[in-house]
Amino acid sequence: MPGTQQTILVIDDDEAIREFVSFALTKAYFKVVCAQNGIEGLTMAKAERPDLLITDLVMPEKEGIETIREFKLLFPHCPIIAISGSANSETYLPMAKLLGASKVLPKPFSREEIVGAVTDAMPSKP
Repeated sequence: MPGTQQTILVIDDDEAIREFVSFALTKAYFKVVCAQNGIEGLTMAKAERPDLLITDLVMPEKEGIETIREFKLLFPHCPIIAISGSANSETYLPMAKLLGASKVLPKPFSREEIVGAVTDAMPSKP
């Protein structure tokens, strides 16, 4: 089973997105933990030490670009998938890629797209 024992941290202020992504990835045998903003997400990352981060880019409290910068300082080798449904996605998603996101996905995305992006970005465990 591809995702067994690998932890994914999902940060998004939209509860429906968190639930959708969590459901899709749990079905793919990943452990999923969720946070509703960057501040909560970075605190959770320190406790959980995730294998991969999925973060929205437009959120209250601490937006995604800043969250990516801080996360990369803490976990420089951890892959990041940036997601955004903002009207400014054409600007934000490439910026996230420049700051270290492994992959970017515009919202809305399908279950297959998010699972595929995670599978592609996830480092192999020995």
